[in-house]
This record gives sequence, C-alpha cells and structure tokens, in this order.
Amino acid sequence: MSDAAQPTAAEVRAAASVLKAAIDRHLEAVERRSGEEGSAVYAAFEELAAAAEAYDEVLYEVHDEVTPFEIPSSDTLPAYTGPDEPGALSVLIRRDYTVAEPHRLLAQAQRIADLDPDAAGGDDAEDREAVGSSLTTAVGVLFGEFEPDEIASRHREFGLSEGDSAVWVAAAEEPAEPGEWLSAPFDQVDPELVICRFDVSASFEEDELEFDAEDDADIDDEDADGERRDGRVVDALDDLDDGDDELERVDTSR
Repeated sequence: MSDAAQPTAAEVRAAASVLKAAIDRHLEAVERRSGEEGSAVYAAFEELAAAAEAYDEVLYEVHDEVTPFEIPSSDTLPAYTGPDEPGALSVLIRRDYTVAEPHRLLAQAQRIADLDPDAAGGDDAEDREAVGSSLTTAVGVLFGEFEPDEIASRHREFGLSEGDSAVWVAAAEEPAEPGEWLSAPFDQVDPELVICRFDVSASFEEDELEFDAEDDADIDDEDADGERRDGRVVDALDDLDDGDDELERVDTSR
C-alpha cells in the first residue's frame, strides 16, 4: 500500500468514535428488548461488529497495534421468532457467477437476439449488434429469456462459472400486497423470521471439521460444486408417528 493510501491518525480517532457510538446503541437495544423479540439487538450487534473490525484495521495500519476483541462470525442466523403457522413465505435467492467465457455468453445472447428481435429491444439493428459486443446487454438478454433456475442448470452453456449461492426461506403472517416491496425487495428481511437457509460454497470443501451428533443436524446434503449446508432446518417428518407405514420420507437428494 502506498503512503498516500495509508489511513491517518484522525481516521483512527474517527473509527474509535464510531465504535463507541455502536457500543452505546447495542447496549440501548439490549436494554429495550422485551421478551424474545431481538431483531433490533441483532441489527445493533452487526453494526457493532462492523465498527470494531473497521477500528481494528485502521489501528493496525497507523499504529501497528490490535484490539483484544475477537469478531465472531455472523454466518449463522438468530433464533427463529416467527409464527408457528406462517400464512405466507418469502424465498430470497442469491447466486454468484464468474463470466468465465465472455465470447460464449455474447454468442448465446446474439443467437437469442437473431431468433427473437424483441429480446434485444426490438427491430433496431444497433440494438441487435450491441448484444454481440456488450456483456451487460448480453446478460440482460439471457436473464430476460431464461428463468434463473434454467441458467443455473445450464450455466456452462452461457460461459458462466458457479460461485457461492444461498437460499433463505422467511415466514410472514400474511402475503404482501401486489407491488408492495418491489422497489426494495431485499431491504426488509428480518433474520428472526428465516425458517431455513441453504448455502452452497466450494469453500466448504476446504473445511477440516470433526462432526458430532449435533453437527450432523447442520448438514443437509452434498452438491456437485461444494456442500450444501442448512443452518436451520425444520423437519416436519420428525413429528410424524413413526408407526404410520403409509408415509414415506422423500429423498430430497434426487
């Protein structure tokens, strides 16, 4: 890092002030918490962890010192506090891709535009030409033509390489009104309403873990590009009468 990019002592003090304020907000959220409702505490915890990490980083850069704080991992969800019988569900999905073969992506988008000019914005020749030369235009054409699940299953055809992915299933008392959240679809997710989550990452293959009986509950099944981990799975089949011979457990790995 060049000298010009180094943080200053003033930035260290500013980061310390942010950390102090985050500590106060976290304490206030804890003191105001009633019962098991802790979404505000969770949000304040995340803010405090980020502030502590930022302060630790600039403190080391400027003064070659570290703090005694260990920032806990935030890859687990807080305890579920939603309804026992949710009336609606929200499914949030994130999939990351690397554009491994740009020429393949451009060619596939161009093929779609040639077959269906409307996919490229109409009959304008310039629009169709942009599909084969602009990656952003090509991506818009592909995702406009195919469902995300189909792109996930055929990603190699489109010159894409899979990265991490996550699926969150959250509960709601009632379904949202049409168009209610479209302006900001991911801004109001309460982690305490997430019933289950499924994460896929190649990094899981590098973990050296010894699993006991409790750990087994956190593993769902293996994926070809990594492992799928479920941090909170509600298995309703466990509540069924074991003597009911008419019920069969579904093999979800198929």
